[in-house]
Amino acid sequence: MQEKRIFSFKDLTVWQKSTDLSVLVYNATKSFPQEEIYGLTSQMRRASVSIASNIAEGSARGSKKEFQRFLRIALGSLAELKTQVEIAKRLSFGKELDYNEIDSLIIEISKMGWVLIGKL
Repeated sequence: MQEKRIFSFKDLTVWQKSTDLSVLVYNATKSFPQEEIYGLTSQMRRASVSIASNIAEGSARGSKKEFQRFLRIALGSLAELKTQVEIAKRLSFGKELDYNEIDSLIIEISKMGWVLIGKL
């Protein structure tokens, strides 16, 4: 079986799922209190966008070592988002269904990121 070649970061499943995660986070935070627009809402949105952005940037750097470094940065943003999601849950912001989907994607992306780092 021939290995599939990656021609763009958009071909990476981990990037695709990370962008899906950002969309989920944006939709979930729409229902957060207005006073959180510059607080938790903004933090969660920026962290989620940072994940996919760092995967894209790392893949464009041209070296495996740089790509690994940016994947680790993306995983750091993922951990940051996980913490923010936990805080939002404890404050009863948003809907439980949104959190379940977000939590599942966070776990999946984390696993994929570490596997990709190991393969580079």
